[in-house]
Amino acid sequence: MAGHIQDRWYKTETGPDGKPRRVKTERYGTGMRYRARYIGPDGTEKSKSFPDGQKRLAEKWLAQVEADMTRGQYVDPRAARTTFRQYAERWLAAQTTDVSTQDSAERYLRLHALPYIGSRPLGSFKPEHVRGWLRELEDEGIPGSYAVHIYGTVRAVLSAAVDDGYLSRNPCNATSVRPPTREARRVVPWLPERVFAVRAALPGRFQATTDTAGGCGLRQGEVFGLAEDALSFEAGTLHVVRQVKLIRGRPVFAPPKCDKERDVPMPATVADAIRMHTKEYKPVKVTLPWKTLDGPKVTHSLIFTGARGAVIRRKDFNVDYWKPALVAAGVLPEPEEGEDPAAAREHGMHALRHFYASVLLEAGENIKAVSEYLGHADPAMTLRVYAHLMPSSKERTRKAIDAVFDGHDPQG
Repeated sequence: MAGHIQDRWYKTETGPDGKPRRVKTERYGTGMRYRARYIGPDGTEKSKSFPDGQKRLAEKWLAQVEADMTRGQYVDPRAARTTFRQYAERWLAAQTTDVSTQDSAERYLRLHALPYIGSRPLGSFKPEHVRGWLRELEDEGIPGSYAVHIYGTVRAVLSAAVDDGYLSRNPCNATSVRPPTREARRVVPWLPERVFAVRAALPGRFQATTDTAGGCGLRQGEVFGLAEDALSFEAGTLHVVRQVKLIRGRPVFAPPKCDKERDVPMPATVADAIRMHTKEYKPVKVTLPWKTLDGPKVTHSLIFTGARGAVIRRKDFNVDYWKPALVAAGVLPEPEEGEDPAAAREHGMHALRHFYASVLLEAGENIKAVSEYLGHADPAMTLRVYAHLMPSSKERTRKAIDAVFDGHDPQG
């Protein structure tokens, strides 16, 4: 057994006859009687006290400590008292992922985890605490697609705490814990009429953003980061090499998502729309940090900028221009006086990428090419999202078999 049990109420001393005998100590009858003591892996003594009548419990606790040490699951009691908040803050400070990912993780924890489980000591975490916290998120109406990221961040923190010896196992791994799931929604692409209606409802300086996103499949940040040097009119190619993204509310230039630069065919209609736009709204040189807030400053002549020649901020654009255009086009209902338009997650500017993908697939473009043009991680991802939009093979099958059997006499 690791360590030993000290009885604080008795001590052993040599009697007049020279034999050892048990005598009461000054602490007899007061305070915790038993003190379980052991030497931890770090070489320092650890202990835990138990009341009178619980010597067997103290022995059982010591045996468990010894078993945990043998299995490599031992947790220092002082480390176990570290709260989730204290450890999460240290975990965030040590992250080496890109700054925008760190920014998102900090927001998930600050808004949706720390208010509920921040004060809980790591060593006390049980699956029931995770289940209770997830129920809190559900009661708050947090959508599954967002809750997935919140839960994933908390799980990562607890996994790191296990690796660092602050708790023995991650409660998120328990079979009784059901992680949030994304709502299974099929993409319903816009029809061309809707695209053109929203385009017409936007202010003139932003109308060509719909041509660029809907005609080349760019993400919103890639549209806002589009510069003159990315356009090859003679080759009919648009080079997607950067985006504008926000880090802690401040814009930076950054590579496209997943660092996937790509060349996209630029249709003549899109090229004409961009040419007409740049005649009326000249490209503006914008200087921003590269990738991080303290990154090197880089300058690009942006095709799309705000009224004052500044970079377009996603939130301002969506609230001030995109949503009103959705209302004007009949996509969203007219809000009551003094109210904001309804939520429009499925009708964000990303809907133009869905439109782009649906047009290509309907025209028979192969899934690998569509995936490449969209900048997806791999074709499998594209297939998961858009498989239901691919033309049915049933009619092609009928025609192929008919071509073989047509004219053949089965009686012959």
